[in-house]
Amino acid sequence: MARSVAQTGRIAGARMPDRSFPRLPTLVAFALLGGAVISSLSAAPRPTASVDTDSPGERIFTQRCAVCHSTGEHAAQGPGLGGVVGRRSASTRFGYSRAMREANLLWDRPSLDEFLEAPTDLVPGTTMPMAIPDETERHAVIDYLATLSPVEARPAAKPEASDTSHDYRGDRPGVRRHITVADLAKPYATPSAMNGPEVVAPPSGAHPDVPPGFRVDVFAHDLLGPRLLRVSPSGDLFVAESQAGRIRVLRAADGARVAERDAIFATDLERPFGIAFYPPGPQPQWVYVAEPNAVVRFPYRNGDLIARGDPQTLVDSITDASGGHWTRDVAFSADGKEMFLSVGSASNVAEANSDERDRADVLVFDPEGGGRQVFASGIRNCVGLAVHGGDVWCSTNERDGLGDDLVPDYITRVRRGGFYGWPWYYLGNHEDPRHKGERPELAGTAIVPDVLLQAHSASLELTFYDATAFPAKYRGGAFASLHGSWNRGKRTGPKVIAVPVVGGVPTGEYEDFMTGFVADDDAVWARPVGVAVARDGALFVSEDGNGTLWRIAFSGD
Repeated sequence: MARSVAQTGRIAGARMPDRSFPRLPTLVAFALLGGAVISSLSAAPRPTASVDTDSPGERIFTQRCAVCHSTGEHAAQGPGLGGVVGRRSASTRFGYSRAMREANLLWDRPSLDEFLEAPTDLVPGTTMPMAIPDETERHAVIDYLATLSPVEARPAAKPEASDTSHDYRGDRPGVRRHITVADLAKPYATPSAMNGPEVVAPPSGAHPDVPPGFRVDVFAHDLLGPRLLRVSPSGDLFVAESQAGRIRVLRAADGARVAERDAIFATDLERPFGIAFYPPGPQPQWVYVAEPNAVVRFPYRNGDLIARGDPQTLVDSITDASGGHWTRDVAFSADGKEMFLSVGSASNVAEANSDERDRADVLVFDPEGGGRQVFASGIRNCVGLAVHGGDVWCSTNERDGLGDDLVPDYITRVRRGGFYGWPWYYLGNHEDPRHKGERPELAGTAIVPDVLLQAHSASLELTFYDATAFPAKYRGGAFASLHGSWNRGKRTGPKVIAVPVVGGVPTGEYEDFMTGFVADDDAVWARPVGVAVARDGALFVSEDGNGTLWRIAFSGD
């Protein structure tokens, strides 16, 4: 794959349990009109699940798309597709990309055909990175979509106005939660809702809420879907703009409230997410970047705003089972001898003949990409990966479909050789009813994570606060971003949380730190993704709804 660099400018252990899956169809994920859909790339010896229909388009949709899309108007992980033929792009309630919101397309058959064949040609900047190249399959899917009406058989559950204990209305800085396995609901105690929010422009006067004594400034704006953040030893902020295929660098003097320099460090990447500097310490020589199916590195010296050379590919195939969860984070052990890589699952819960080989793991390599091993398994989607205090940590998206309060997402130390349950069990010895009786020998082997979060919160990046600028209660603890829910009738809001850690051990609690992103019951105006600690002790936060990056500083008691 060709890659390039661009010019600078100024801103205005233990043995793994046998988790073997049969060889099943290889899958690839792409976002249909803004969300994730599964598309088969290759046949397999084992037949796909049968679908009782004479419609080829419905068969393709059921086997590849239904895991993320409803056939009505309510959003899930992707937008609801009921009535899509004939409506305007980004006209339903869903967190569409800014590019899609501004495209103003009419989804008739010709425009759908053109879009699904080459999404970024028609809508540059769309979050749909892949296509349906086969014309016959593409037309069959469009034929099926044309039969769908906006009416849904079971509408999403709505929160009752009097109950704020479990939804976004109970969020505010300082609110502390401690969820334990004793608090778990029963599977299907509530319906599995499709209740994704619409992302809107910030309302007039909108501003994040933070604890007293903290100040929030817009450090940069109008970025293209900023995701993971990393701060270099020299203080530069590296930003993964995943769907744009590039790494951006922002620079400002210590204490500055606004970025002063803006550069594109590298471009022509394939959905970059994880970023790490190697070797660990004050004088790194390389910037490592994790893509969905590769790890590359660029030569680097402190202060570089542009990669000083072409990338080297160290891991050229992370998994043969492509698709599904695509973010990969990368981190190094403190001594630089091990490189850790998170790889999410290809599906929600290993359904629909998904190929889960080499998925739902944290892998470990040597720094040159060799010596590959599974470090820990059964972790559905470790989006945020970190090494702190000698431990590997994960911020994990757990499974959907079991009701509002199952299964809690989590932040945890990850044990070498540990098994965390997915897909057969969750949070210890709790069997997923969709896999009942399949793996009895694994009962009792799944580790209970350290910090349980409200289910479906979508925990993303985490970072540890080892600076001294914030009050003592935050020092040594973690900050993590929560993107907000789609699979809850009572929606959890997007926010940033603080996770207390005492003596290297999390207390199990977490506290709301940065909130206020919900516009109303149907919409949000920001969705935090990246968190990173600045050299001067401030906290950077990115959000991918409107492309904003904030700097949070403590200004007084």
